[in-house]
Amino acid sequence: MSGIYVHVPFCKQACTYCDFHFSTSVKSRTELLNAMILELELRKNEVSGTVSTIYFGGGTPSLLEPDRIASFIEKCKTLFSVTIDAEVTLEANPDDITKERLVQWLAAGVTRMSMGTQSFREDRLKFMGRAHTASEAMKGIELISKAGFASWTIEQIYGLPQMDLNEWDEELTIALDHGMPHLSAYCLTVEPRTVLAHQVQKGTVQMPGDDVQSAQFDRLMERMDLAGLDHYEISNFGKPGHWSRHNTSYWEGVPYVGVGPSAHSFNGTERRWNVANNARYVKAISEGQRFWESEKLTPAQRTNELLMTGLRTSSGVDRSKLEIDPFTINSSAINNYVSKRHLFVTAERLVLSRAGRHFADRIASDLFVPEDDR
Repeated sequence: MSGIYVHVPFCKQACTYCDFHFSTSVKSRTELLNAMILELELRKNEVSGTVSTIYFGGGTPSLLEPDRIASFIEKCKTLFSVTIDAEVTLEANPDDITKERLVQWLAAGVTRMSMGTQSFREDRLKFMGRAHTASEAMKGIELISKAGFASWTIEQIYGLPQMDLNEWDEELTIALDHGMPHLSAYCLTVEPRTVLAHQVQKGTVQMPGDDVQSAQFDRLMERMDLAGLDHYEISNFGKPGHWSRHNTSYWEGVPYVGVGPSAHSFNGTERRWNVANNARYVKAISEGQRFWESEKLTPAQRTNELLMTGLRTSSGVDRSKLEIDPFTINSSAINNYVSKRHLFVTAERLVLSRAGRHFADRIASDLFVPEDDR
């Protein structure tokens, strides 16, 4: 099975921490969306087998009219063999959510909503440059919970400046009180060339220490465990039957096609990424020119990607899928993490312990195999 990712690169305003490709200008929006439909047509032969997930990300897909979302879904169903029970996710901002729009998205074929609340506090939303208000976040979660989607999720951010455990507890309580079946929770990171990076560099914003962020991550795991949400990936928690099928496919190395400016694709052996410029993307497609770059992955790269993504999941890494055995190269690092009880090793899998989840990326990088070991 494969997945389709549709990148909608429009936002009302720039969030201070975001380094994704987006535009606050709607100039030539129609031309861009038409070019994205054309890209789908151009790539119809790249998918073999069925499509089980479609994901609208961004940017802010909820800025599009519901009939535009419907047209993309219908085009996917026309071009690809989309399964009857396909998971179709739409990312939305709280200020775009109304009862009427939820009905229209549901009718269009959306089965799963992902709402970017990030916080339920006005001061935090202003700090992050979010377009919505705290009351819109509260109203949005209330409306989605009653709208009849097969599943829904919200996104929250922790590790904010001056955030303490009491504040984080309050945020989680609000979400859980509305019967949230899934949560994506991300620690605030300072990405280069963002407003937040500039603020930190100037000294106007002080980021919390690792110990503070670590304590908030521990509290997150505790609260979700008590609420019956499985910790199935480092940043994702879901009740049984509500795990994100699309994102799970990413972590398991399933092929997918990414459509739109800056969108990435993977066919099992090669990664491809579209030009991250709206005007250049439209021009190249309209003129029949190449609008992407690609890289054929080496056995070492494929092994390292499986280590990086797999160790972030609760099921860990399937050792039979690794083209290069990290034990032959990094046995000392593996044994070190095993002795610290950060990593569990069996004949079939490599799995992080609860304590090891704090160091997932570091552990993965220490297990990476170099290019010359094949």
